Amino acid sequence: QVQLVESGGGLVQAGGSLRLACEVSGRTFSSYNMGWFRQAPQKEREFVSAITGSGGSTKYADSVKGRFTISRDNPKNTVYLQMNSLKPEDTAVYYCALDLYGRMWYSQRIDNYNYWGQGTQVTVSS
Repeated sequence: QVQLVESGGGLVQAGGSLRLACEVSGRTFSSYNMGWFRQAPQKEREFVSAITGSGGSTKYADSVKGRFTISRDNPKNTVYLQMNSLKPEDTAVYYCALDLYGRMWYSQRIDNYNYWGQGTQVTVSS
């Protein structure tokens, strides 16, 4: 069974940085696109970023472009989200997700993904 284990969340002041990690087991990691989503209080889960299995193509939500960077280390079965210049509006639970079918053209959609991590809380103070 596929399992996604997230880490790296925490409390940070506005302007600071955090690096989230998601380690995947149960599948050949390099074969699958990965995504990051977030869900703030009283809001729908929203797309943050996605990356292809090889790492050759990435996507970002407009709200995080220029501040967040998605990357992956396939030998370590891990995808990362480097978050810089954090803002209070970035406060949310962040989830990583795995797409079994390589549907990069639908990478912003929640229903594009087949497995999800448990989420990690990111809180950005003013």
